[in-house]
Amino acid sequence: MPKTSSSHRRDSLSLSEIVRFRLARHHLLSPGQPDAVILARDVCGIQAQVMSAAFLQLWTRNHAITRAEIETALWRKRSLVKTSLMRQTLHLVPANAFPVYIAALRTSRVAGALRIMGKFKISREEAGALTALIMEALSSGPLGRAAIAAAVRPKVSKRVRAWMEKVWSIVRVPVAEGLICYGPGEGNEVTFIRADQWLGKQQHVAEEPARVELLRAYLRAYGPATLTDFSHWSGMPAGELRPLRELLGNELVEIEVEKKNCLLLREDLAALGQEGQGPDCVRLLPYFDPYLLAHRQKDHLIEARHYKRVYRNQGWISPVVLVNGSVAGVWSYKRQGQMLQVTIEPLQKLTRTVRTALAREAGSLAGFFESTLELAIRTTATISE
Repeated sequence: MPKTSSSHRRDSLSLSEIVRFRLARHHLLSPGQPDAVILARDVCGIQAQVMSAAFLQLWTRNHAITRAEIETALWRKRSLVKTSLMRQTLHLVPANAFPVYIAALRTSRVAGALRIMGKFKISREEAGALTALIMEALSSGPLGRAAIAAAVRPKVSKRVRAWMEKVWSIVRVPVAEGLICYGPGEGNEVTFIRADQWLGKQQHVAEEPARVELLRAYLRAYGPATLTDFSHWSGMPAGELRPLRELLGNELVEIEVEKKNCLLLREDLAALGQEGQGPDCVRLLPYFDPYLLAHRQKDHLIEARHYKRVYRNQGWISPVVLVNGSVAGVWSYKRQGQMLQVTIEPLQKLTRTVRTALAREAGSLAGFFESTLELAIRTTATISE
């Protein structure tokens, strides 16, 4: 039950109301055609560890979007930025929100990088000098990892060279500081570029206001949620986030959800329940979809016996069949020439209505790939992992 003033008080609050609120905020409930920037803004970043999955995260929220439109926003208009953010993973975020994300996450992310460098006896001063060398190397334009390493290696100490041999990327600190971001290029040809060259002069945002704004954005997309959830999602230590509750003050209300006190923006309280019951919401979510990553506990998404079918080893998140906000199956696709083969493995019995909706979703996916569809829906899985 919400704990708030009598003018907003609700007699009851069901989990289905919360789920439909979140689905609506993720543009999964009703058809629409928001562009890639709006989608990235509303879900607090598109997870881009695998770029093909990032494209599909945008497609599942707007079936009319094209790969060309997304690439234009990223590499031509530069209205989207690709960089490492929450949980040290790659995301696409709106360019105008880039300073907020960087300011909110910088302290914890830089500290994490320095701890690793400290194991090699690299001081903060040496780390700062390395960042300066990287910025100098990038002054003439974007470079790949190997080219950056080749440019700085002759100019650093033996300790730094030893560290460089052990790590996959030496740009973690300047990326966390927002000094550089990802430039044009995909696959093994990714490049880094100075943010001042790619995005122009960036607005300075102080850490505390940035964290407050990031929590607001998170709750708009994923509320009701706890600060523990926010810590899990953002990768920031929980202890650093406790002051945010007081800083937001009357902007927040507490709602009891399955015996946990969760936070919601007061302005969103009236929106709970507005979506009603409506038809089934059936979506094919791709790898690493943000809808699956925002809360520490996943009981509202998936039965415990199927947990490892979705949340796999080494951080891999499987593509899922989402029915009314819950995982009802997993799926995969494979391209064979002009054919798109989509295979769906249900984790529960699917109604005829849901199967029909899945066929429509798969057909739209084939359209995104400009392919014809071959769809297979297997019998309900009986083996749990």
